[in-house]
Amino acid sequence: MAVTDDLAKIAVQEKKLVLPLMDNEVAWRIGMRLRELALSRNHAVVIDVRRFGQLLFYNALAGGTPNNAEWIRRKQNVVARFLRSSYAVGLEMRHQKTTLAERHGVSASEYAANGGCFPLTVASAGIVGAATISGLTEREDHELVVEALCLETGQEYSSLRLPPEG
Repeated sequence: MAVTDDLAKIAVQEKKLVLPLMDNEVAWRIGMRLRELALSRNHAVVIDVRRFGQLLFYNALAGGTPNNAEWIRRKQNVVARFLRSSYAVGLEMRHQKTTLAERHGVSASEYAANGGCFPLTVASAGIVGAATISGLTEREDHELVVEALCLETGQEYSSLRLPPEG
């Protein structure tokens, strides 16, 4: 089944996309990688890279809206609470035919289990923050962040990317 295959692949992404450290310079590079990828593809997105509790990079490209910023906040809440990518959490909820509200009692106004927010994991510290995109489909948002993290960590994106939908 495609959902279980995607969940397995996302688990591999989350395991392999580990940073040696996460400081302001790393956050800037990740944010700029996301920006360059989005610009090269004419994507109207908003980009946010942070350590939990501290915004380190933010950029709204042409066509990005305040609504995208709200989606980012809600996706980040999912990653901070469940320590998984927001896309994995959303796929899991849909696969189980439930919602975060039903399963965990959280408000949809505060949590969005939609793709685009990926945990930033440091080898010696665990998950310390998140990189988030909003403005594309949830799968495209997720994949753009994965692609940028592959560039940052030296991983081969072609081996970690999700297969095309369908």
